[in-house]
Amino acid sequence: MVLVVVGALLCISCWVSLYFLLCNLNGSRSYEWNCRLVTLVHGILAVCITGYIGYVDGPWPFTYPEGPVMLAHHTLSILGILLTLWLGESGIESCAVLFGSEITNPLLQARWFLKQTGRYRTLTGDVVDVLFVLLFVLMRVFVGGTMLYCELISPRPRFFIKCGGVAMYALSWVFMVDIVRFSIRKSKSWQKRKTDQQETVAANGHEGKKD
Repeated sequence: MVLVVVGALLCISCWVSLYFLLCNLNGSRSYEWNCRLVTLVHGILAVCITGYIGYVDGPWPFTYPEGPVMLAHHTLSILGILLTLWLGESGIESCAVLFGSEITNPLLQARWFLKQTGRYRTLTGDVVDVLFVLLFVLMRVFVGGTMLYCELISPRPRFFIKCGGVAMYALSWVFMVDIVRFSIRKSKSWQKRKTDQQETVAANGHEGKKD
């Protein structure tokens, strides 16, 4: 357990150092800008590492269900990782869950950067939003649901770990409500933009006829 604590402190120190380094090198940007850069790097790194461990190095997480599915909330994710390290089991599932949870993080950060630079209401912003919604639904609902099912039918995981998996999957559905609302707003925004463009084209055509 001492090694776990020391490792956690070292990781925190590294991320904090990266943040302050970016603040010094990128002083013209805001603190949130640099914080988002750290979050972006963290998300990409988490996806790469957990993706390799869970889907390349193995064992295959759907074949060997052992433990908790900690999704979404950062505090619960940290507690879940510590629990996995303390029990000495469920590591492969935790990596698979982190992969599914963090894969949308780079898109979320890209969306923020596009907004800050005034490029969000462009084709790039639309592509980022669509990919975010599709990945969220695919990974957290369908892939996450399949993993949870494998975990629940397996006799190996402990009962309270299965309960944690159910709770975290339920949290994903709570997030889905926000995703649906966002999709509806985005759809209305696209429709309004299309209508405005058509009205502009019609107005320009009408003026052209007058000339």
